[in-house]
Amino acid sequence: MIVDHVYYWTRDMGRALAFYTDIVGLELLRRDGDEWAELDGGPVKIALHGTEDEPPASGTVVLKVDDLDETRWTLEQRGAVFDAYVGEVEGYARFATFRDPDGNPVQIIEYAGGR
Repeated sequence: MIVDHVYYWTRDMGRALAFYTDIVGLELLRRDGDEWAELDGGPVKIALHGTEDEPPASGTVVLKVDDLDETRWTLEQRGAVFDAYVGEVEGYARFATFRDPDGNPVQIIEYAGGR
């Protein structure tokens, strides 16, 4: 098995798509009204599933980057607001977390040595 996609529930498809395309910089692959959208996340697609109910708690999308500090700066310039904490697993990786408009965590990770 391989991971095909990760999806988040959203109550506002337009707002969520604007976040993932304009701020995060992902390309929209497919949109089915306010019910479903798929974005190019590389080997794993990120999808959004529309709902009128309260979105359930969800996982975290982790986006691999080459330079954590540069990517964070770029995302902040586009409007992303990061948590103050920057995590590090010494000798392995550094990571930082921000949230989409529905409060879902999105994380960027830089592996030591470009793993």
